[in-house]
Amino acid sequence: QVQLVESGGGLVQAGGSLRLSCAASGRIFRINNMGWYRQALGNQRELVASITSDGRTQYADSVKGRFTISRDNAKNTVYLQMNSLKSEDTADYYCKADIQSRWGVPANECWGQGTQVTVSS
Repeated sequence: QVQLVESGGGLVQAGGSLRLSCAASGRIFRINNMGWYRQALGNQRELVASITSDGRTQYADSVKGRFTISRDNAKNTVYLQMNSLKSEDTADYYCKADIQSRWGVPANECWGQGTQVTVSS
């Protein structure tokens, strides 16, 4: 019964910034990798950024230098700071977390319901 809830999306002008948050709640023993994905109309869902439990990050080439992913393990929350936004960043953004519900069982992929980001030019 793990739930991921995203927030922070909205409408911004090109060049502006947004900060997305995703908080996990429920039966959680350990959260391994966390990440942000996005899906624009007519496109496949793609990885934007990911972060390991010890803080190592990975970014899609299209967002390197503009986006920053971070996490607060005490709050079970992952963030995505988005700067210098472009029209092509317009998409529904989804957070994902690999969550181990109890000791000794494999982690499961958990997804949020998404938050909309629209960048106008």
